[in-house]
Amino acid sequence: MKKLLLVASLAVGQLYAQKSDISAKNIQKHISYLASDELKGRGTGTKEEKMSADYIAKYFKEIGLQPKGTQGYEQPFKANLDTVHVLDARNVVGFLDNGADRTIVIGAHYDHLGEGYQRGSLVPDSKGKIHNGADDNASGVSGVLELARHFAKNKVKEKHNFLFICFSAEELGLLGSKYYANNPTIDLSTVNLMLNFDMIGRFDPAKAITVGGWGTSPTWGQVIPPVLERDKMAFKIDSSGAGASDHTSFYVKKIPVLFFFTGVHGDYHKPSDDIELINFEGEAKILNSVVGIVNAVDQLPNRLEYRETAMPMARNMSFKVTMGLLLDYSFNGPGIKVDGVSKNRPGEKAGIKGGDLILRLDKYTLSTIYDYMGALGKFEKGQTVEAEVQRGPEKLTLPVTF
Repeated sequence: MKKLLLVASLAVGQLYAQKSDISAKNIQKHISYLASDELKGRGTGTKEEKMSADYIAKYFKEIGLQPKGTQGYEQPFKANLDTVHVLDARNVVGFLDNGADRTIVIGAHYDHLGEGYQRGSLVPDSKGKIHNGADDNASGVSGVLELARHFAKNKVKEKHNFLFICFSAEELGLLGSKYYANNPTIDLSTVNLMLNFDMIGRFDPAKAITVGGWGTSPTWGQVIPPVLERDKMAFKIDSSGAGASDHTSFYVKKIPVLFFFTGVHGDYHKPSDDIELINFEGEAKILNSVVGIVNAVDQLPNRLEYRETAMPMARNMSFKVTMGLLLDYSFNGPGIKVDGVSKNRPGEKAGIKGGDLILRLDKYTLSTIYDYMGALGKFEKGQTVEAEVQRGPEKLTLPVTF
């Protein structure tokens, strides 16, 4: 442990000498376009989302990134809106090849809720109203673009390659990042870290930013605090490697992750999430700190150690019990599909495995994830209930003790 502390301290010390050229003006330019009414909220599969993808790909080309999709910079895939409608979506992928053995992935989703016809809006009369998604997640995409420019143009050959990805269909259930993680265009075994930005545009100096994924590597407690303390940035941690954003798709592949987030606000998933409320200088401050963290990781002699973490509960939901399951939010039922199971939690102890479909808990039929959340709210600690599980052709009844 003393050796790790020494190496980490030396790595952090070296980053002090490296200046960052992160530009609030560039951030404002990117968000101003991506969150403009012209792009009509970047709904998955719309022509306006394609315009966003073209903008991102053009920028990747301008700064000299290699195309790393399956069709140039694009990686097309099919996104299920529901059981009937299938949309044409695309990830946008650029690669900075430093000839290294290890790669850092930096990503954010660029889709949003469009004009309110796709699901997710939190206003009752959403249809026909543009949801510009300035914070969610034009802010995150601008972060990816600005970091891509920084690392492509800083005249430093880091010890890592960089893969920059802007994902589609996150709002429909992390579909783009999951598709990439299952159909990668580089060898995922070379990936040392995945950094995800989702809503980093509302920085408030009086409040702490959230750094998620803290528990996915023991190194984070060594390299991150000195950087954020140097930059006088208050932060709070979320240990889980999983959650309702795209880093989850890489965490389940046993890759350490970090997730940066400035917090939920009253404009979340509403037409009022607009550019006038973005703190461009604040986002630049966050990205400047991220450059310091990346530089520190780049100086470490060994790969990051991956650690499994507990699964989080859904945002804004509280329960007395949990099963410790990571769910496939893109699955359209019937039942809920299990992507992963935390060790020593009720789900694992009951024998539930990744890939299982849970059709029923006690007397509650599960057709959607919301049915599952509603059922959990009915149970108490120490209670045992039956779970009806479909595993391939086999149907099982497993006792779950909370």
